[in-house]
Formats: sequence, structure tokens, C-alpha cells
Amino acid sequence: MLHRKLKVSITTLSFLALCQMGHTADLSIGDPDSKEGELKLSGFLRAKYEDKGWSKNDQKLTFDAAKFNLDYQSSLMFGHIEYRCYQFDKLCDFSALVDGYVGYKINPSNKITVGLQPMPFGPGRFWESNNYGGIVTQVGLEDVHNVGINYNTTLFKNTDIDLGFFPTDGGNYHGKSVDSARYSSNFVEPDPSSEIQTYLQEKNMWAARVNHKFKLNDPDFTASLGGSYWYADVKNKTNNETGDHQAWALFSQLGYQNFQVTVTGGHHKIDNKDPIFPNVSVAGSFDYYNYLANEGDFYTVDMSYAFKDVGKIGTITPYAMYSAYDKKGSYKTSTRNIIGVSLDHKSLGFTAEYIMGKNDLLIGGNEYSLAQGNIGDKTQHLLKLTAAYRF
Repeated sequence: MLHRKLKVSITTLSFLALCQMGHTADLSIGDPDSKEGELKLSGFLRAKYEDKGWSKNDQKLTFDAAKFNLDYQSSLMFGHIEYRCYQFDKLCDFSALVDGYVGYKINPSNKITVGLQPMPFGPGRFWESNNYGGIVTQVGLEDVHNVGINYNTTLFKNTDIDLGFFPTDGGNYHGKSVDSARYSSNFVEPDPSSEIQTYLQEKNMWAARVNHKFKLNDPDFTASLGGSYWYADVKNKTNNETGDHQAWALFSQLGYQNFQVTVTGGHHKIDNKDPIFPNVSVAGSFDYYNYLANEGDFYTVDMSYAFKDVGKIGTITPYAMYSAYDKKGSYKTSTRNIIGVSLDHKSLGFTAEYIMGKNDLLIGGNEYSLAQGNIGDKTQHLLKLTAAYRF
């Protein structure tokens, strides 16, 4: 007990010390507009407090995560490295490379990016304004980073087009699992305790995205409409057959001054060539494996409003999100809803989020949540508070 209290005290004092810094240091050298370019280091350190409705053992302040970015920007080239580490039981017991890519600017409207990078699927890397993320992240369609090449072009100054080819996923890193120590949710090699032992690997992924921004007379209004498509081979390494993965998404973003709404919906289907478990596959991320229903519709609706320059506080942003994975067949729908608020003051950030999950892998669920669902189909609740120092 004394050791636990000491760890909490150290974490608290560390973040109080960070709060006294007051401003973000300039960790950069060079000029981004020159041929030589600029090299910049950034990131965050974050602590959390969680009150889980399904557990009484997590009501304590702990270290949450650290992110380190190294960015290069010049008049011709650009590059980005992002590495993260998290604490589940001890400091950095799970860590992973998120991005590692370089790019070339053909001209102001065209560029090519090569390496480990976000897949161009959906409205962007993140589909919502909250800190925790939606249920589609665990499905493996949002915030997915794979290895490949992406070409981006802008037509008529208001239409962005991406076309990418990704021969393989981002791989696994440091953790305790067999193959799930990875940031993105991918197909993984099953752990020995897994009920399903079929090993799938997604390869030769093609992704295309078009996003059109409408020209409006009122500058306070913004509106865009887009769509994306994903096709890939799914190699069944157990029986040496090849299936496929197909997904599409439509999305729209609307804004008026500081109010923003993003709506995303789509469908995906996996043919895993598994004669015993044709409707379920084994996926994994953040050092845990789970079962994933092979077909379903997905939805995300996110709303936020930013109150800027509130006294000496900074920016206060309340937000709300609904996300769902509606599986085909008799499997139960998985949902995650979030109501929260963020506060940004110089280099400091605070969030308070109330999260409600049903058949949710991370909110009181288990490895069956994203397949047949949990027993009882009960909604679970999580209150999560975070404090971050950004540098």
C-alpha cells in the first residue's frame, strides 16, 4: 500500500512540476522554407485518472502515455517520426512506432509520401474530436497506419484526392503479447490461449479517398463531402489460401464559426478463407488480441464547439460522439458514446470524458465484444480524466 501511494505521489508531483513550466519550449533548428529545412522535436507527457463502472481497482492517478515526434520540413522534402509508449502495469510496458515516413513535394498541389503512415480512409486520421476515440478504431478502419506509398493531389483548389498502395501492415513492437503489440488494429497471429488459431495477414492494400470542399458565400460556414474505398488481400497463413478485405466510407464535415460536425458511415467485409470460423477473425492492438466480426456497417457522429480565449484559461471545447459497429447476422451491435470537455492553456491540456460502451472491447468488454458480443448486453461506464504537457 505504501509503495502504491508513493507511485501516485511521484506521478502527481511530476505533472505539477510540468505545469510550472508555463510555456512550450522551441525545440527546432533550421528554416522550413529553405532547401536545408527545419528539424523539430515535439510531443506530450500525459497522466490519467480512471473510474471504471465494472472495476473498483483503478481509481488512482497514473502515468498514461508519452508521445515523441520528430518532424523535418523543407521547400522540397518532408518527414515525420512518431513513437508512443503507454503504461498498463508498469512504465512503457507497451510501446510502438506509429509513423515513420518521408515525402517529396512535386509542386504545391502534388506530393508523394513513402513509409509507415496513416491510411487515407475516412475523413482523416481521427474521425472525432475526443481523446479516447470511437469504436471504429478497434474495428481497424480508423487511425490505421501501414507501410506503403501515397500520392496526394489537389484539384481546382477545393478537391483533395489520395491514392495509396500499402503492401504490408505496420508490424509489432514492444509488449507482452505474441503479435498484438502494435498501435493500429490489424490481423495478428493468435495467442496460444486464443479459441481461433487461424493466422491472417493483410497485404497489398489499395486505398483511395476524395474530399470536396464546397465554396460558400458566407466565410463563417464550411462544408465538405467525401468518400473512400479500401481493398486488400487477406492471406490465410494457416491453410495458405487468399481472401480479401473490402471497405467503403462516406463522410461529411460541416462547420459554422467554432461549431463543427463530422458524420461518417460505411461498410466493410472480410473473406478470411477459414472453413471453421468464416464469420470471425483474430485482430489485435495495444498488446491485446480480440475477435472481430467479418462484416458490418459502421457509423460515427461527432460534434464540438470551441470557446476560444476564455479569460486567462484558454480554449474550452465541449464535445459529444456516437459510434457504432452494426454486425451482420445474430451478433450484437457494438457502440461507444462519449460526452466530454477539453481545456487547452498554452502547453497544458486537460480532458474530462464520460464514456459509455456496449459490447465494447475497451469499456468493460472482453475478446468477444467485437464479434458475438458480451453476455448480458450491458452498457458499461468509464470516467476518464487526463492531464498533458505538450512540448
